[in-house]
Amino acid sequence: MLNRYSQTPEACNRQIRKQLEQLKEPEFQQFTAKLLPGVEPILGVRLPLLRRLAKQLAKEDWQSYLRHARDDSYEEIMLQGMVLGYAKGDLQEKKEYLEGFIPKIDNWSVCDSACATIKLAQSQPEEMWEFLQQYLGSPGEFEIRFALVQLLDYYVKEAYLARTLEAVQQVKQEAYYVNMAQAWLISICYREFPKETLPVLQENSFNDFTHNKAIQKITESLKVSKEEKERVRRLKR
Repeated sequence: MLNRYSQTPEACNRQIRKQLEQLKEPEFQQFTAKLLPGVEPILGVRLPLLRRLAKQLAKEDWQSYLRHARDDSYEEIMLQGMVLGYAKGDLQEKKEYLEGFIPKIDNWSVCDSACATIKLAQSQPEEMWEFLQQYLGSPGEFEIRFALVQLLDYYVKEAYLARTLEAVQQVKQEAYYVNMAQAWLISICYREFPKETLPVLQENSFNDFTHNKAIQKITESLKVSKEEKERVRRLKR
């Protein structure tokens, strides 16, 4: 484990940045930059290596790290989301840090990786559901996407299905990554609960892009039967 306890926050940040610089790969940086147009700077550090570093940071004084962490690169912001996921603590302990991190998200990769790592909904589903409501109604594209991806990761289950289907339909943002997350969420709901989700596909207020993208994702799924795919194809606008 890295010994950062006795260092100043600035010294810790310099050490972290130095490690990231040592781990970066120019070819991977170019690959990532193509996937995330407009996001910069990107150093080019692979996600498994970021996760390894995040796990180390999460075992140390993670609260101090998050209070002082730098946002100077895609990877440094990604690290913050991963540390929030790996650090021990409940929603009450992490809430202020989540509220500080979520507005920093400016791309789908940081959003989705953070959601996959921040698993508070597994142990505190009702508390996390309430926490996410403020972001479902946010004007921010990636704040909404964070909430939607949390729903598709942790709330596509019988106990929450009705609320999840209602919540995704209430989002009226026209932003691309919001609409993609809505379509993705509906497709996962249909895959797991086709009977209950079909009425949403038959009648909803989604824009045509979101509606048709949900149908596309359903028909591309290997877990949806041929008969069900034919049924939803007929609903395309």
